[in-house]
Amino acid sequence: MREIKTEAEFTQAISQEKPVVVKFYTDWCPDCHRIDPFMPAVEEAYREKVEMVAVNRDTLPELSQQLDVFGIPSFIAFANGKELIRFVSKLGKSREEIEHFLDRAIQVSESLKQA
Repeated sequence: MREIKTEAEFTQAISQEKPVVVKFYTDWCPDCHRIDPFMPAVEEAYREKVEMVAVNRDTLPELSQQLDVFGIPSFIAFANGKELIRFVSKLGKSREEIEHFLDRAIQVSESLKQA
């Protein structure tokens, strides 16, 4: 998963038509590390339909604040620079929950293209 290190990189990443899912995390978050073992497989399974990038909330605190990201890990899907859907909570996340979120992000993106 490509790491976004600047707000300019973030803006560029989310402005494409293909949905981009941003994972917000921190190095000290145990729930963030709990999902690390299965995230490469999830990313590979969805790579045709979504791009996934990561933002360390501690590296870009202003961006996280602007987007109201407080619970981590959090996932927000974007397309064409606009937020599509988010999976934000203080609770840990399972592979099934993340995959369900990705499926919903793809559905929302497809619906907007047809509108």
